Amino acid sequence: MLTALCVKTLRGIRPLHRAASSVVELPKFQDFGVQNEPILGYREGSTERKELAEELRRTAAVTEEVPIVIGDEFIKDGEVQHQVMPHDHGKKLAKFYYASEKTIQKAIQVSVSAQKKWDRTPLEERVRIWEKAADMMAGAHRQRLNAATMLGQSKSVVQAEIDSAAELIDFFRFNVFFLKENAKYQPISENPTITRNSMRFRGIDGFIAAISPFNFTAIGGNLAYTPALMGNGVVWKPSDTALLSNWRIFNIMREAGLPAGVVNFVPADGPTFGRTITSSSDLAGINFTGSVPTFNWLWNEVGKNLNRYKNYPRLIGECGGKNYHFVHPSADTRSVVTATIRSAFEYCGQKCSACSRMYIPRSLYEPIKQGLLEERSKLKVGNPNDFSIFTGAVIDNKAFDRITGYIKGAKNNAKNKILGGGEYDNSKGYFVQPTIIETVDPHDKLMTEEIFGPVLTIYVYEDRDVMKALSLVGSSTKFALTGAVFANDKGFQQTALEELKTTAGNFYINDKSTGSVVGQQPFGGGRMSGTNDKAGGPNYVMRWTSPQSIKETFVPLREIDYPYMRD
Repeated sequence: MLTALCVKTLRGIRPLHRAASSVVELPKFQDFGVQNEPILGYREGSTERKELAEELRRTAAVTEEVPIVIGDEFIKDGEVQHQVMPHDHGKKLAKFYYASEKTIQKAIQVSVSAQKKWDRTPLEERVRIWEKAADMMAGAHRQRLNAATMLGQSKSVVQAEIDSAAELIDFFRFNVFFLKENAKYQPISENPTITRNSMRFRGIDGFIAAISPFNFTAIGGNLAYTPALMGNGVVWKPSDTALLSNWRIFNIMREAGLPAGVVNFVPADGPTFGRTITSSSDLAGINFTGSVPTFNWLWNEVGKNLNRYKNYPRLIGECGGKNYHFVHPSADTRSVVTATIRSAFEYCGQKCSACSRMYIPRSLYEPIKQGLLEERSKLKVGNPNDFSIFTGAVIDNKAFDRITGYIKGAKNNAKNKILGGGEYDNSKGYFVQPTIIETVDPHDKLMTEEIFGPVLTIYVYEDRDVMKALSLVGSSTKFALTGAVFANDKGFQQTALEELKTTAGNFYINDKSTGSVVGQQPFGGGRMSGTNDKAGGPNYVMRWTSPQSIKETFVPLREIDYPYMRD
């Protein structure tokens, strides 16, 4: 029981006593442990491989109709949309509806109403629901989540397993873990027989708008349900191109026991959704992952409407990056090659943390270039139903046009040279071959702008200019999400750690810039990469609570004056 736990204070460790007449009930949790969800192997003949193959067939055989869900109401009204398979865009995976402004407003009202009751639900009950949901995701629903992610977001087996299984489960289990750990703290009570001080977590009066991206199913679950865990009502706008996998999460949570109306599932046109939520006086926060322009627009609209809100809305945003691999002359070339191929080209480079720019010393250029090209040539691009592929298609026609625009530009720019790849074809699926480009201009847009696709650009620096090259990392772009330094020189490792301190929220030494794990490397970046609230860490859940400090007095106050006044 938390009331019997020892809490740390500035004066040491002090037991927290329960006063007999206390009216405040603190959460009661059993002892527990938490660990990351194991990633299954999907080897030939394995149970998980057979189950996934069967689920892929079932999921691909139908076009699933997905309604708008507000409270207990399932709404099939509004502009009809379809989620297609990116690798086979003639096949419709899901049919859904865009919520109108009026429907979004209804979702807000239901969410605000549900929040008041939900916030009174004991933390222990909320934790029970989250733990049950995590077990369901790890068990009976695992392959349904993976299949929807593979087909709808064109992820390979391992990329889906890492995302829609392991990371999603980790978010649910670790956020509960961090909630429990944070709840252990209670303020100092100097003399608990006279006064008792306590703190409780409250939801925020109003609603949280969760706006999630396509590239990670797990992010959708985290953005929508972590605020809910802390007692908030949520209006969730899932990505059009991750609709089915997000719908799977929503149904798991309902099945696990989350009351109707706490999280409302509201697909919508982006501008319509943005205008409606920011104009509501009940807006209590926005939980966002997406582009810089969109987050800037939302922040600006909140600022314009500040006087109408009941609260100062919490704004959390993760907006991508221009992530780097910086190679020192002392680096191990094989490690550089392997890590860079994975970081730049897994899931078509459509990870916020994917390596997009690379700085190589002249002395290591040839072996690294040859290694990259050799490994790139082995990468198989195709339909995720083929378990031998390395990566699938990019997400949609807009992404295809944006990415191929950079490749076309490189082909027409004398400063740039395509070393490998550069081919693309959207006749059946939105396929872009992993592409490696060399540039002589460290400020070319290929080295400074977020591409969000399978395009890696290399800049070669002279060994004697290593510090000059290092300075380019932080001065070239407005992003600061992830980055990696490859060096066996311990002195340079320390130098880079300090010189690149503000260039990445997640910094790696001799490892790729992707692959953060919940509870191990809390994720987020600064500058225009976002608000760096570190999803997967202990502080993230606290961003969605409005704590209340409580003082209870057990000895009545009888005097108005103070003793010295009577001397």
